[in-house]
Amino acid sequence: MEFLLLEWVGKPIWMWLGFLGIVFALLAFDLGVLNREDREMGISESLWLSAFYIGFAMLFGGGVWWAYEAGHLATEDGTHAGITFFTGFFIEKALSIDNVFVISLIFGFFAIPRKYQYRALVWGIVAVIVLRGLMIGIGAALVQEYSWLLFIFGAFLIGTGIKMMVVPEGDSDISKNPVVTFLRRHMRVTNDLHGEKFFVRQPDPKTGRMVAWATPLFLALVVINLADLVFAVDSVPAIFAITTDTFIVYTANIMAILGLRALYFALAAMVHRFHYLKYALAMVLVFIGAKIFWNQIFGKVEPAISLGVTAALIAGGVAYSLYKTRGAPPAANALEAERAAMDRAG
Repeated sequence: MEFLLLEWVGKPIWMWLGFLGIVFALLAFDLGVLNREDREMGISESLWLSAFYIGFAMLFGGGVWWAYEAGHLATEDGTHAGITFFTGFFIEKALSIDNVFVISLIFGFFAIPRKYQYRALVWGIVAVIVLRGLMIGIGAALVQEYSWLLFIFGAFLIGTGIKMMVVPEGDSDISKNPVVTFLRRHMRVTNDLHGEKFFVRQPDPKTGRMVAWATPLFLALVVINLADLVFAVDSVPAIFAITTDTFIVYTANIMAILGLRALYFALAAMVHRFHYLKYALAMVLVFIGAKIFWNQIFGKVEPAISLGVTAALIAGGVAYSLYKTRGAPPAANALEAERAAMDRAG
């Protein structure tokens, strides 16, 4: 029992184990009960499952609020901890929407049918838990040792936000991705899918021996998680600008990503409706980056103000996007990717 009371990265070990236990219980329930059989998830089911995850995240945020208030787990009070959790959650959730279109392109390139996509996304959560944990742990250690790094984070966020507003999006051709080229060159990869399997055993064409082959589903999983790391370069500094409490940074990130996987199928079908959201996200990044400099020069901005400004910008971006794109047909790239997946799979 004494082991559970020991601190790790500023919090008792029981808090970290409890959170990870909750996450893996949710994943086991998701894969073992709700989606035990591979099938195509509809938009309605995607929205309901996402609502469940968002509701659970709200309950968890309330638990964080109570635990910090009752247990004095931080220098700040429970109100500050709760608000920073919700702010980080909303920022990560909004920034991850851009990831949806990339994931859709990846699935289309590797011809992954929709009935296998959700299982691949959920298994990808396991990798995200580890990779985000490493990034956040390293970031927290650096910030604690070198507090001036927050100024670099702030400048990076402001630069990223300005770039999002003025620079057109780059080439989305997955076939040109160096990671895909490297994996195909250095791994045995089957031409066809083998159900939900990531690896199969097949004869080597040169020796005839039975050897392990990766399937396109495994390659899609690897590329999706690498894409998540790229997006984390923006989102992790953004939440560190809100709070340097490692537990809040990590839990807000993971809770947002858990729900995003459920929301993927609804967002993928209407991603073309969020064209103007990137400008709102850009303004959020600029605001958060500027807030770092303000905090150091004039004093801390109230967490409630940060949450209000962030929520207002994101809500405004969503509302304006839906208004401006009303009646717009689905994005050509998304349709072509979906068609290609169906043709190559069937």
